[in-house]
Amino acid sequence: MKYELLAGSILTLLTIGTLTAQEQETKQENEKSLYIKGNAVFAPIGILNVGVEKQISPKYTLQGDVFISPWKSFAGHELQIYSVSFEGRYYFNEAFKHWYIGANIGLSAYNLQKWNYWNNNAEITETGEIIINSNRYQKGYSVALGITGGYQFQLSDRWNLDLYATIGTSQGFYKGYDRSTGKRYDGAEKLNKSGEIIPYRGGVMISYKLK
Repeated sequence: MKYELLAGSILTLLTIGTLTAQEQETKQENEKSLYIKGNAVFAPIGILNVGVEKQISPKYTLQGDVFISPWKSFAGHELQIYSVSFEGRYYFNEAFKHWYIGANIGLSAYNLQKWNYWNNNAEITETGEIIINSNRYQKGYSVALGITGGYQFQLSDRWNLDLYATIGTSQGFYKGYDRSTGKRYDGAEKLNKSGEIIPYRGGVMISYKLK
C-alpha cells in the first residue's frame, strides 16, 4: 500500500511538472516581444532615426522606422531628408538574438547635395553658363528596395544593441538646382531620374523591450 501511494505521488508530481513545462512553452510561443529603438550613430549630429520592431513568430519580426534630418545646411551642404522604412527580418537563432537578414523598402523626400558634388569642379553648359559642382543640389523623392544584414547583442533582459546595414537599388526622381542662381541645371523639363545600387541604411540601434 505504501509503495502504491509513493508511486501515485511520483506520477502526480511528474504530471504536474510536464503540464507546467508545457504551459511555459505555450506562454513563450504566445508572447510576442516589442522593442523600441533609436540610432546612436546619428543622434549626436541632430538626426533622428527611431523605430519599433515587433515579433510575429519565434524567428520572424517586422520593423518600421523613420529617419529625419532637418538640416537645411550641414557643413555647407543641404541635408534635409524625411524617410520611412519597412522591413521583414529572419533571425537564424531566435527573434532579437544574433545574426539576421531582412528585406527592406524605403520611401524618402529630400532636399540635399549628393556627395559627388562636394567639390569645386566647374562645368560649362550648352548656353555658356559656368556651374560649380558645390553650388548644385537636388530636391525630390526616392524609392529604395534592399537587403539588410545585421547582428543583435543582448545587453540585458530588456536592452539590445542592433548593428545593421542595408544595400539595394535606389530610384530617384528629382529636380537639380544651382544654388547661386536658383535655376535648374539638369536641363529636364519635369523630374529628372536616376537609379543606382548603394548602401542606404545603417547604424547602431539601441533597443528597449516594452514587452
